[in-house]
Amino acid sequence: MKIGHVHLKIRDMKRSVDFYRQYLGMEITEQLGDAMVFMSAGTMHHELALQAVGPDAPLPRRHDVGLYHIAFEVPDKQSFVEAFQTLKDGGINTYPVDHRISWALYFSDPDGNGIEIYWDTRGTAYGTTRWNGVDQPLPEEKLAS
Repeated sequence: MKIGHVHLKIRDMKRSVDFYRQYLGMEITEQLGDAMVFMSAGTMHHELALQAVGPDAPLPRRHDVGLYHIAFEVPDKQSFVEAFQTLKDGGINTYPVDHRISWALYFSDPDGNGIEIYWDTRGTAYGTTRWNGVDQPLPEEKLAS
């Protein structure tokens, strides 16, 4: 079994499509009017389904039960650094973390849905084989080394 896609409810379709195009490199694979858009960054029909629920829909709150974030894996350090720079250049606030098994960038989409971009570091000089609940800051300077 594997996860096939994530379905998010959003307020503004154009704003969300533009966001996922610009920051995650996704493209529309199918659109059902203004109600649903399916997007992919690869060969799947879609990894992401966006459903417009209207401009007055309440935003997700931090301590509500539900999805915390979606995680997208990049293949290498260069891709991770490029994602960081793209987000930074776009004015998107990120929270970089060294989980020791991965490097992660946490941020939110325009509707407050949590997103993580990560690079699996377990087989590299930057990583360990187990997380063990230990996180470390990931300073911007480390991304240049």
